[in-house]
Amino acid sequence: MKKKHFALLAAIALIALANSGCGYNTLVEKQQNVRAKWANVEATLQRRADLIPNLVAAAQMAGIQEQEVFGQIAQARSQLLNATQGDPQNRTPEQREQIIQANQNLSSALGRLLVLVENYPTLRSNESFLKLQDEIAGTENRIAVARQDYNAAVQDYNTTRNQFPMVLVAGLFGFKEEPYFRAEEGAREAPRIDPNALRRNNANSNAR
Repeated sequence: MKKKHFALLAAIALIALANSGCGYNTLVEKQQNVRAKWANVEATLQRRADLIPNLVAAAQMAGIQEQEVFGQIAQARSQLLNATQGDPQNRTPEQREQIIQANQNLSSALGRLLVLVENYPTLRSNESFLKLQDEIAGTENRIAVARQDYNAAVQDYNTTRNQFPMVLVAGLFGFKEEPYFRAEEGAREAPRIDPNALRRNNANSNAR
């Protein structure tokens, strides 16, 4: 029984050695693809982070005084920027997971601000604010596309990595699983502006 067990282990070791060269190169290629797609994700996240201070400033100028929300946005943005320092193509899976979580926190805080904006019809009808909001909505779409491309690359890499005998090669050379870019349901949906609602709100304001 022990001989059979030893023979099985020896056969597995031989298979791993025979496939290590080819397997290593395959994993490197797919891992590099993941890193390239992730760099595109970070580029869109950076653009979004750059636009948010202008959105907050416009809201403050319009008289929105909810400092708790502004503080949450500032903190979440700071966490995201700190997490994204360095070369995006050399992130560990753990570092990517940290950035994904920081982005979710920022999405949640930004969503609360946009809900507050719905109570300020003057701000919602302001041309410069609407233009800025459109810029952020466009960035959200870019994030969605970049996230899909990244997740497709991660699926390809993780599937290859976890198949036998590639999983032995991955363990031998330290190739870790990559995290998927998860998004909260509806987190990146831009609020819809109803022109009829704007006209009704403005009419009510004038009547007062």
